[in-house]
Amino acid sequence: MDIDTTTAPTATTDEDGLTTTTVDGVRTLLAPRSGPVTAGLLFRVGRADETLATSGITHLVEHLALHRHGMGDLHYNGATAAAHTLFAVTGTAADVVEYLNGVCAALRELPVERLETEKEILRTEAAGRGRGPGHGTELWRYGARSYGLVDFAETGLHAITAEDVRAWARTRFTAQNAVLWITSDTLPEGLNLTLPAGEWRPAPEPTSALPTTPAYYQGDDGAIVLTSVLPRSTGARLFADVLGKELFRELRQKGGYSYTAAAEYHPRDTDHATVVAYADALPAKQDALVGAFVDVLAKLRAGRIEQADLDAVRASALTQFDSPDLAAALLPAAAMDLLMRHRHLSVARARAEIEAVTVADLHRVAQDLWADALVQVPGRGVDWAGLTAAAASPEIVTGRRYSALEDGSVALLVAKDGISLVTPNGHATVRYADCALMQVFPDGARHLVGNDGFSITVEPTLFRLTLGWLAPLDAGVPPASVVRMPPRDPARIPQPGRTHDQRRAAAPARSGAVTAWIWLLGTLTVLLTVFTGVVAFVQTDAELSPEGPDWAAVFFSSLLTAGCGYPWIEYLRKRRRGEG
Repeated sequence: MDIDTTTAPTATTDEDGLTTTTVDGVRTLLAPRSGPVTAGLLFRVGRADETLATSGITHLVEHLALHRHGMGDLHYNGATAAAHTLFAVTGTAADVVEYLNGVCAALRELPVERLETEKEILRTEAAGRGRGPGHGTELWRYGARSYGLVDFAETGLHAITAEDVRAWARTRFTAQNAVLWITSDTLPEGLNLTLPAGEWRPAPEPTSALPTTPAYYQGDDGAIVLTSVLPRSTGARLFADVLGKELFRELRQKGGYSYTAAAEYHPRDTDHATVVAYADALPAKQDALVGAFVDVLAKLRAGRIEQADLDAVRASALTQFDSPDLAAALLPAAAMDLLMRHRHLSVARARAEIEAVTVADLHRVAQDLWADALVQVPGRGVDWAGLTAAAASPEIVTGRRYSALEDGSVALLVAKDGISLVTPNGHATVRYADCALMQVFPDGARHLVGNDGFSITVEPTLFRLTLGWLAPLDAGVPPASVVRMPPRDPARIPQPGRTHDQRRAAAPARSGAVTAWIWLLGTLTVLLTVFTGVVAFVQTDAELSPEGPDWAAVFFSSLLTAGCGYPWIEYLRKRRRGEG
């Protein structure tokens, strides 16, 4: 719709040249810039707003909203982050209007006929996405909820329906939950941002899977990564820059351990930011790298911070205000502050805060950073540095024991309130009441992920299971956490004594006659097992009795993709359940 200047809301311009107004109820920021027009439409909804059983729904809405734009020459994009979703475009004023109007029209009426196609596109996108250093830190810090979901696959896609995406768009992609910014001093003609009415949604409350900090966990070889959540502040932002300089100087220039050694500051929500410090090394130098990295943190924590380093990062921070199109350069950050309802500083106030930061301020930040630190280390643990192992799975349940077919020391315990997998090297437990996700496969497999991030995949071909073993799981897990999966390729279902690659290689070679004999023998075996299992079931306590005659198995891995063949101890070490 065209903007009627006689009834349009009053626009106000601040001392830095940022104009604030509204368009169809959407808060809008304007500032002029030479060249093409760029615009960004932000919504306060992201991956952290989902659950593990619905994860992927925000990304799916974003893809559906962009489908009708096709393959034109217009430069546009969409992005789904932990706490926001962005639709961005660059072009002429007319291009911007066409794009924004199209996005809002699609959000009002999503092209749900594309639902299954876009799901496949998202799966393909995920399969080609690489894992950067520290890819599991959110998982370990937050578990399988809130900001921890960014470390998981989009496991809700299979179950999301057309009505689900419509409801998500109707309640999250609303005018009151959006902010628009445009590099123009006036609103382009014809702009129509009509969206459903709603309310602003605060950033999700963070969850925690860490019993204490500072903590560490063992990650991939080749890198050490530290994350720490701090109150958003100018001092914390400058400290990240000082930490990066110190790491580069000590680990690359002096020690020669690293090629990359750096630190960054990332706002997380309204009041908090995450500082990330990273350094890489060859395997032969990993122990030396870890020691030098910890020494840098100890030095800063002791207050041994060079005034020259503070002066250098201060000067660099002040250069951001030298842009010839300063107001336009401020737009993305100002819009994000408005979206998150974080304080927005004028240029004068921002300069003053940067100038006021002292070495003593950075010392306090260093201490706070260490107190909340979570460190991914390669190789051995770092208890000697005052760090505690990040987390352990809850205590094992008291329930019926089912041993693995190939290793009696590996067992599944199934109780009324939870399930545990125990091995000689450790255990994993998921309590049904705290189950974030249970994927249900037609062949009987169950993949459970607890809120703390620990997971168990139950493969009914690898353990001695009796009749009725599934009943406690299906009765105990909340329905909202259940995702029903499509049938799997039989070649991907694990069998005793075979790796995943061996199963795939063997599958095509099987003749019809062999298959017929297998079915016949299998049927006889199942009938005998069911009969024996029923007798055992009615004669014993299903919760606490010793093992009876069993016919299937449990298998768990660190990936959501079932049957990947990871060793038991590798799973317990990494507790990955969102990769694959």
